[in-house]
Amino acid sequence: MSTSRLSAAAPNRLTTGPGAAAAACPDATRHLDGPHPLTARPSAPAGAPAARTADSAAAPARPLADRALPLNQARSRTRLPVRPESAGAPDGRPRPQTDAPALLLIAHGSRDPRHAATVDALVRRLRSLRPALEVATAYLDHCAPRIPQVLGRLDGAPAVAVPLLLNRAFHAKSDIPAALCEAGADLPLADVLGPSPLLLDALDRRLAESGLDLGSAAVRAGTGVVLAAAGSSDPAADAATRALAADWQRTRGWAAVEVAYASATGPRVPDAVAALRASGVRQVAVAPYLLAPGLLPDRIASAATDAAAELIAPVLGAAPEIARLLVHRYDLADRATRTTRITSLTA
Repeated sequence: MSTSRLSAAAPNRLTTGPGAAAAACPDATRHLDGPHPLTARPSAPAGAPAARTADSAAAPARPLADRALPLNQARSRTRLPVRPESAGAPDGRPRPQTDAPALLLIAHGSRDPRHAATVDALVRRLRSLRPALEVATAYLDHCAPRIPQVLGRLDGAPAVAVPLLLNRAFHAKSDIPAALCEAGADLPLADVLGPSPLLLDALDRRLAESGLDLGSAAVRAGTGVVLAAAGSSDPAADAATRALAADWQRTRGWAAVEVAYASATGPRVPDAVAALRASGVRQVAVAPYLLAPGLLPDRIASAATDAAAELIAPVLGAAPEIARLLVHRYDLADRATRTTRITSLTA
């Protein structure tokens, strides 16, 4: 196979450009969010700390997030040079003129075509943020292309694997490292998205789109929010979700934030809504803590409707904050890898 472009006999092209969702999962429809800027940033209640940003120098050090997680530190990290622009990227676009490694976005995949459509929209946002960066997409399950296909088409060019996952649960700890290992890849593996202040900003955005007046401190103080996640049997992932909920309540001034799960153990959305009603909130908003539409978000929306929640937000989807956070995770992993390489050369 040529080191510069895909073989004409390749059965599937890398599907990361426009229309990728349709190629990855049949009958998909594209789902690209508009800019939807919040009309006003929610002001924190008196005495509450200001919301942080992912790039804030004052942000506290995080033990797991914001750290590159090499797949196999004992193996060589020799990199091949990036192919020249004339060679062409794996998806047929001109290869960017940069020495930066490609961003390999690894999504879970779903039989629901809306999932691939959301990933496709996120990739377009990533390319808008970093036009010179090569972005490729691979799926763990249900959709194409899979990790071995994409790695074959990158053909040895350096890359950083970035999981499209919110928490460090089974997929992040086991599935993705195993898939990369089975494919013979020795790539830097970035951390998952959460926790991050940018996730809170994305949740704010979705609640504003559902009609909640985030600019009013009085409205926030009278609103109870259900942070509805997928759920995990991993205690650390559960703790991370609950910590995010507590941080969201503290920095935004919600009356209360209850965590609910669509799978695994409870509490379920109706339980969380009932707990908020009992606490005396004036209204209840349900915010899905999920990246793409599908079975679990539909289950959450149905349960929220049955529980008579006043507001139901859409999933995080291709919110601009998610794209910015993916680039941030990529940068951190790439920087850590370069530092490690320099250290090993000078030791």
